[in-house]
Amino acid sequence: MKFRILFISILVIFTFHNCKDNPAQSRSKNINGIFVDFDDIEKVRKQIRQKNEYFLAAYNALVDKAEIALNENPYSVIDKKKVPPSGDKHDYLSMGPYWWPDPSKPNGLPYIRRDGEVNPETRGENVDTDKKSKMLNNVETLTWAFYFSGNNKYAQKAVELIETWFVNRETKMNPNLNYAQGIPGRQEGRGIGIIDFSGINKLISPAQILESHGKFTVEIREKLYDWFDQYLNWLITSDYGKDEDDERNNHGTWFDVQSAGIALFLGKTEMAKARLENVKAKRIATQIEPDGSQPLEIARTRSLSYSSMNLRGFIHLANMAQTVGVDLWNFETADGRGIRKALDFLLPYVQNKKKWESQQITDLEEALEGLKINYIIGAVKTGNDEYLEVMQSLSKPATELEILLYPMFDEQ
Repeated sequence: MKFRILFISILVIFTFHNCKDNPAQSRSKNINGIFVDFDDIEKVRKQIRQKNEYFLAAYNALVDKAEIALNENPYSVIDKKKVPPSGDKHDYLSMGPYWWPDPSKPNGLPYIRRDGEVNPETRGENVDTDKKSKMLNNVETLTWAFYFSGNNKYAQKAVELIETWFVNRETKMNPNLNYAQGIPGRQEGRGIGIIDFSGINKLISPAQILESHGKFTVEIREKLYDWFDQYLNWLITSDYGKDEDDERNNHGTWFDVQSAGIALFLGKTEMAKARLENVKAKRIATQIEPDGSQPLEIARTRSLSYSSMNLRGFIHLANMAQTVGVDLWNFETADGRGIRKALDFLLPYVQNKKKWESQQITDLEEALEGLKINYIIGAVKTGNDEYLEVMQSLSKPATELEILLYPMFDEQ
């Protein structure tokens, strides 16, 4: 009898040990990916365990970044030095990056625009811009490091960051962007400031992972979902949100990324599907020319950077649309406008077959390297051989996170 009890006890302990967060094991199969395909990423996790060199370099780079993030304090909107016009530090505050003091005015007001030139005053401790970016980047890094490694310390830190920014009463951000990208002497906030949260994918996929692995308490989960629900309502009903929705360039594209992504996260599938279906007429048909160029982005002083950034938004939309049965990857208007056409237009420039002639006041090579990331995703989603060649031209070993999140298995 004693032997039987001992055997059962050992069996229970063994079973518990093997069921603890051995990274994402079966739980990933229960995640309905919004920005990524968790079935594919589960295969990557297994390949990493088997020491596959193609994925191992990106994995090691991810863990190195996660180790750094572990030692950084959580970020909060209440830590900024300036106080928003509302008088409430819980309101997010940022300044239009390309606006500068008018040298012809004694007090510099109102500020004047210098497109593409970032005013250092719009960054740093006075506003929330940098803290927000670090928070999103660290949540993404830590959560994926947890997913692939199974090390709970990364998940715990990611939860701490989310709780500080979105949940804790003393430190959380109010669910609006009423004072985003204001301009001294002109406006307290602007609709185009909504693009400050364009990196929402860096939060939504991690939140899905952390929730599926039971890392959120009931309270954290409920309050996080409530925050997103309030924020989505603000996005689609506020004057600023309506203004941004009406934008015809990258601002409109990334507004859809936010609103559709959050709607899917909250289970508002029909709302998301309607918006994603409307991308065909409202975004693709109005922003991409039949030759694939994006004239509203090319008109900017950082034309290649903006063309690449807007294309990335379209790629996110196409990936999300697949989850609700809307095909944006293969969609073309009657006169040939489409997302793949936009990829094809920029392709010769990353292949070094053409030189970018439009204005690019910041580093062109850096912009081209950033553009290549779009072809990692494009190659996986379309199977296009030329996109694959661009993907293979990345510096070796490739360490971009996208190697893990949008895997290509046939070319290992």
